[in-house]
Amino acid sequence: MADDNIIYLSDLIESKIKKEQEIEYYIESMKRLQKKVNELEKEINLTSLIIQMIEQERVLTIEEKQSKIIHVLGANKKLEIEDES
Repeated sequence: MADDNIIYLSDLIESKIKKEQEIEYYIESMKRLQKKVNELEKEINLTSLIIQMIEQERVLTIEEKQSKIIHVLGANKKLEIEDES
């Protein structure tokens, strides 16, 4: 009967290890999800740019397109760098 109240060190260590593994799993999942969010944000920004161009019924020159795309992608890259910090 006295054995029911005993806390075994091995049980505590095992529990700790399982929790650490669970944390590692969730951190990796969060990293994958953040990467996916960043990719989707890039796609949304690019799609918004295309929609805006169509709504304005204006065709940009190649230089203007490159400048806008670089600006959009650069802003997203900055977000990624900040997220990694």
